[in-house]
Amino acid sequence: MKATKHSKTVKVLCCRLYLVTILSSWNKKRSVANRYNITSTSYDEQYAQEQTAKYQAAQKALSQPFYDTILDVGCGSGLFFSHAADKAEIIVGLDLSRKLLLKAKAHAKQFYNAHIVLADADHLPFKFALFDVVFSFTMLQNMPAPKKTLLAFKQQTKAGGKLVITGLKKAFGLTVFLDLFEVNSLELIEFIDDPNLNCYIAIVMN
Repeated sequence: MKATKHSKTVKVLCCRLYLVTILSSWNKKRSVANRYNITSTSYDEQYAQEQTAKYQAAQKALSQPFYDTILDVGCGSGLFFSHAADKAEIIVGLDLSRKLLLKAKAHAKQFYNAHIVLADADHLPFKFALFDVVFSFTMLQNMPAPKKTLLAFKQQTKAGGKLVITGLKKAFGLTVFLDLFEVNSLELIEFIDDPNLNCYIAIVMN
């Protein structure tokens, strides 16, 4: 009887710990989304030049000029569409900020193949192995568990497909950033550490 009670107590405590972890994770994501909602009106003015430099550096390093499907996780206001829409049959931008996605929707209207989705990067609403390449710019530092997030990206990428991921230098040490790919069994094929960029850029193969 004592063993049974102890077992039930342990299960209850484990459930509570799991719920606390989930709620803590969601609260962080919600806080980030709210922050971007507030700054959405000035987002392009603040970040367009900085983000464009990353887009150009990443695309210069990619060897393949055209893809069937592209996913941009943490697409923000959709600035990347104008750099990548002509390089894919379909490009999907995903973000958790509703107000940024309204701006992304306006950008997407300029391109017949651009689409937007409101979703959590840890729980991507697509079937596995759907995309040829997954991009994520200046987003990973906002996630509660970057290793878990990167695994979600990997699951969406076709076998032999590529992931282009940036890591904010002030948030990730170089070793910590590179370890994210190693633990997820992703092969590093290109790495950019440009002193003029505030992010590392890693191109990895699934």
